[in-house]
Amino acid sequence: MRSRSLVPFCLWLVSLLALGGVTVEMSATGRAAKTAQPAPPGTAAYVGSAACATCHRSIYDRWAKTRMANVVRDPKVHPDAIIPDLSVPNPLVTFTRDQIAFTYGSKWKQRYFTKIGDDYYPFPAQWDVTNKVWRPYVAQPNTEWWLPHYPPETIKRPTGPLCDGCHSVNYDIRTKTVTEWNVGCEKCHGPGGNHVKAPGKTSIVNPGRLDTVQAVDVCVQCHSQGKPLVNPQAGAYFDWPVGFHVGQDLKDFWELEEHTLGETTFTHYGDGTSHKNRMQGNDFAQSLMYTRGVTCAACHDVHGTAYNADLRLPAQQLCLTCHGSKSPNGPHAASVEAHTHHPATSAGSECIACHMPKTSGTIANVSVRSHTFRFITPGLTDTMKVPNPCLACHADKDTAWVRTSLRAWGVSPWRAQ
Repeated sequence: MRSRSLVPFCLWLVSLLALGGVTVEMSATGRAAKTAQPAPPGTAAYVGSAACATCHRSIYDRWAKTRMANVVRDPKVHPDAIIPDLSVPNPLVTFTRDQIAFTYGSKWKQRYFTKIGDDYYPFPAQWDVTNKVWRPYVAQPNTEWWLPHYPPETIKRPTGPLCDGCHSVNYDIRTKTVTEWNVGCEKCHGPGGNHVKAPGKTSIVNPGRLDTVQAVDVCVQCHSQGKPLVNPQAGAYFDWPVGFHVGQDLKDFWELEEHTLGETTFTHYGDGTSHKNRMQGNDFAQSLMYTRGVTCAACHDVHGTAYNADLRLPAQQLCLTCHGSKSPNGPHAASVEAHTHHPATSAGSECIACHMPKTSGTIANVSVRSHTFRFITPGLTDTMKVPNPCLACHADKDTAWVRTSLRAWGVSPWRAQ
């Protein structure tokens, strides 16, 4: 029982430290307890994030600085939104600043949307933020499931059905209007009209009071690869869960991309690990963390923090809150160094280096971290081509070297296969 109960306790402690005393209610089993929730979304009005600032100013101010709040930006309102210098000629760049209605993204890549009629369309060029170069923006044949339903030219594929439902609050598929662009408060808390009229716990959704599945689904609605259960709708094929609002069951609107064990596809490696970005939910749903009742919010605070990816604490400190040499959760070694066989301050001793390797491609040679938390053995790399975490640093070595090293450390021969 100790190994089951320690994780929720640690998460409570993390939340207490990070949120200044705001805790998540837990049931006797250690899973997040489901409590009374507000009325269905259809009975409440969306009011926009600015309405939340009146009572939640400090949280609003933190959120306003996050990437969630700045995924989509209008360069006419935010002149600094465009990262590259458009005055430098490039054959891929066939558009001007004045034609850009919105920029999308700023961490790994930046894309550019233009307004045509009542919808937005992406230009066929994107900026690689890491490598500081222009790259084509085009979906290769036989990759995305929706490709057969749209013209081959990128500029002819509307962002409304393919993007905007996740980059906005309350996107209406018929009027093509939104309450606000970006991942606003009501994307995660549901419509706030009733809460503004009568503030209280029962007039708004608090993801921290949802059960594990629904709490994680707040993030999975956009951080996953899948399809709506109903397609087409309003004459278009959508790549986001149309009609879903937090507090509802996402499975009634959305199905995760299927995977056949052993097959490497555009979306998955052979073992089921994500092959592309925006699949943190697909990964996490396979993890032991999820099975034990851990939620995304245990590690991330989307209201904004000082740490990468809005982590509640620096990554290593966060992992060691619930894991360590004296924890029944493991690792079962005298120290972290004894577990990793690397110096304490080296990259090889970081928990995320081995248990969250960068497997999911986002652009060119840039990838994001897996969320399965599984250790990828050299055998998995050999048979299913899953990137090996050891070789991410030791690029001059091969899986035979990894296998020999693991065995020399005394790792179980079954883990060193």
